[in-house]
Amino acid sequence: MNVRFREYISISFGNLFLFGNLFLFSVLSYILALIVLGLDSPQPRVLNQIIPTPTNPARMKRYSINPKPDASTRKNRIPMKGTKLKGIKSSDDRSNVAFWAWPLLIALFLGFGSACEPTGGDGYSAKDGYSLEQDSFPYLEMTVDELQKGYREGRFTVAEVVQAYLDRIDAIDREGPALNSVRAVNAQAMAVAEELDRELAAGESRGVLHGVPVLLKDNINTADMPTTAGSVFLEGSVPPADAFLVERLREAGAVILGKTNLSEWANFHSSFSSSGWSSLGGQVKNPYDLSRNPCGSSSGSGAAASANLAMLTIGTETNGSIVCPSNANGIVGLKPTVGLWSRSGIIPISYTTDSAGPMTRTVRDAAILLGALAVVDPADGMTMAEGHPAAAGNSGAAGHSGVVVDYTQFLQEDGLAGKRLGFYTAPRGNHFRVDERMEQAIAVMEAAGAEIIEIPRISTENVGGDAFTVLMYEFREGLDAYFSSLGDGGAVSSVEDLSERIRQSASRYGGLVDYDLIHQAAELWSDEQSRLEAEAAYEKALERMLRVSRDEGIDRIVEEHNLDALFSYTGSPAWKTDLTLGDNFQLASSSPSARAAYPIVTVPMGELDGLPLGISFFGRAWSEPVLLEIAYDFEQKTKHRFAPSFFE
Repeated sequence: MNVRFREYISISFGNLFLFGNLFLFSVLSYILALIVLGLDSPQPRVLNQIIPTPTNPARMKRYSINPKPDASTRKNRIPMKGTKLKGIKSSDDRSNVAFWAWPLLIALFLGFGSACEPTGGDGYSAKDGYSLEQDSFPYLEMTVDELQKGYREGRFTVAEVVQAYLDRIDAIDREGPALNSVRAVNAQAMAVAEELDRELAAGESRGVLHGVPVLLKDNINTADMPTTAGSVFLEGSVPPADAFLVERLREAGAVILGKTNLSEWANFHSSFSSSGWSSLGGQVKNPYDLSRNPCGSSSGSGAAASANLAMLTIGTETNGSIVCPSNANGIVGLKPTVGLWSRSGIIPISYTTDSAGPMTRTVRDAAILLGALAVVDPADGMTMAEGHPAAAGNSGAAGHSGVVVDYTQFLQEDGLAGKRLGFYTAPRGNHFRVDERMEQAIAVMEAAGAEIIEIPRISTENVGGDAFTVLMYEFREGLDAYFSSLGDGGAVSSVEDLSERIRQSASRYGGLVDYDLIHQAAELWSDEQSRLEAEAAYEKALERMLRVSRDEGIDRIVEEHNLDALFSYTGSPAWKTDLTLGDNFQLASSSPSARAAYPIVTVPMGELDGLPLGISFFGRAWSEPVLLEIAYDFEQKTKHRFAPSFFE
């Protein structure tokens, strides 16, 4: 069913319910007023029938609402026709105008007030969800540009905005739907906001991110908060310094609200798992349906962005960990070309394929954040690769200034016109209703002037085994280096140390996961000889993976068909969270770009039974400008983004 039509039906029935309540409470209040104003004392039995009592105190406390009485209580409140209420005077008294008028006025007042009583701070209901019309959050779906305009016009302060987001985290993430997307809140957020307000009052602004509330995935180092990767073994582990991109955010005036929950160790830990689950943070919920999965591993960042718990969020991706949760949570997600953003200070999986990236509600906000952090980092050699927009003579070493790349200049509403787009069809046929949404998306692109060329296969060989070899080696090497960076007093000293602690503490996790990948990484080498053997196998696998994915893969396809970009399904609708059987992926398209370390962006493509679906655009290295141009035009022509309803 069309989303707008469903919202219209919901609002219509909501109005009927409102006036039904008005009538019911007016009648009940009228009877109560008659009794109270009558000459005889009312009978307690009658009052007990009239005054409602909560039917589920536990739910009332959790959702901060007054639950409706059940039918068995409601049906006995109003006496049946012909029943005489005790305490009512004679017919002569009832004919007095004043006798009837006062109860009527009281009834209308009480009835209207009861029927219109708010359902909670953010207007959500435990069962029926909420619509945008009911949500009182003043910054709902607000963009970065709108926020900056409000600051300039003095309509609100940074402190007011930050406090509102912190309150919303309490109301929706801790209480109410209890999304569990935010693992920790920054105790310094309000102090930072007040300092930024003083700068604005003095006529100073740090730029487009000044006063913008941001949430970070909890594998990105922050020197004022623990960085845990969701593991109980890093609980309370505060790194000695911020990640490079966090330094950049602070310099640009962003307010770090806190850290988001995630799939533990970015979902590289076990033979199977539930995305969004970690031993430290528990399970993240999908804001569109609390029983469904938010995907991962950037689960909390995706759910928080969609639920308006921050203006911007940042996730990380090796393969699918930004685009999949963006798909499931109805937002825009962008994994840049590896090296466009620094990875220094981020708990790693793979040096070759890891990147942080924007997770936002609009393409324009993603473009703003992308450019602000596209700076060369001397500590990350990937950021100095040929093709980096800020690499030529702009190392950014002095104050990390570098060159600010304005990606918003590529956002054109005719961005699809004249484009040749390759439709990667391998995921097609896994879900016929998702196929229907894709056909609708293709019709939009063709109507906008794009030419679609079907591409059944991108790589000529399967390099899945090579990719796993690369991940395993780089995970062991990178994680050992990260643990070393924590210093002598670090919570964990090595992957071997982590593996041993897990074995000794397995009962703490109830057997939900086996941490098999961490044990494999720990056993990859134990001495210099075994390390050299692992290194040789790794180097061979890395060369083959990159050659097949790049030269013989995306680059070849783009050149042969003269393509501007490729596109495909981002994923399936969110599945039911199942801690027993784990995830239930049905389709995906992130592997070709992930293994090539090339960029990919997903935007909302529609919905299926109230669950969002996304479409991914991907291409060659450093092709972010054209990908954003295409994605922006598609977004503007379809407007598929809709806020979640927290359905339970």
